[in-house]
Amino acid sequence: MPFGNIGIGGLILILIIALIIFGPSKLPELGRAFGRTLSEFKGATRGLVNGEDNDRKDEETPQSQAAAASGK
Repeated sequence: MPFGNIGIGGLILILIIALIIFGPSKLPELGRAFGRTLSEFKGATRGLVNGEDNDRKDEETPQSQAAAASGK
């Protein structure tokens, strides 16, 4: 994890710098945008993982059907 060494003091410092750069009115908007982006990324990742599982099932199905049709 790349941010494993950041402690509470480091997080407070980052928040203070962000407050200075963006101002107090923009921070909630940035937080919401970051949260939405993260949730969309998680959803897309889950979709890819589930899609790969479905592709594997689709690949196995014709083989299973062929084996059942031949009586094996």
